[in-house]
Amino acid sequence: MATTDVPPRWDRKMQQRLARGEAAALGELYDRFASLVHSLAHRVLGEEKAADTITREVFAHVWEHPETYDPKQGPLRSWIATVTHRLAVQRLRDSETAALPRRDDASTRELEGKVRRASVAARADYIVHSMPAPLRAALELAYFQRRDYRQTAADLGVTEDEARRRLRLGLQLLSTAHDAGTPPGHGGAA
Repeated sequence: MATTDVPPRWDRKMQQRLARGEAAALGELYDRFASLVHSLAHRVLGEEKAADTITREVFAHVWEHPETYDPKQGPLRSWIATVTHRLAVQRLRDSETAALPRRDDASTRELEGKVRRASVAARADYIVHSMPAPLRAALELAYFQRRDYRQTAADLGVTEDEARRRLRLGLQLLSTAHDAGTPPGHGGAA
């Protein structure tokens, strides 16, 4: 995420409220981002109970360490997604490593492959849910309803050039999901 000189006002104010220990701020933050946190954790871990645990851990981390968020590094939403991703991947690694009968190169590579696939899937989910609605609508028509760009343009009431542009931009955003070295959001400390 590009560094900005003026972070969003809501993000700065929320961090200040959390730093002051305002329980209402944590509740507001939870209401706003709990579904994002839970869905990302579930996407990585594949289990409801584990996603519930990660959701609690993420909000506990935010409550205990609001100073680790730097508004100049990007939106609060991205930071929370980064914390979620980090904790969920660590939980996956820990649980899979504990389940390995013996540690050999093949099982370690298999585990890292599983972690990478889960990370890419979680990042793709985050990207799709974060992209502008017009791009998401075009991709949904093309992918789920098997529309070509002409049909997508007609369904959306836009020109064919605009439909192609939306599809191209949406696919370009999605292609970044394969960069699992950078979790959703920015690479700032969590």
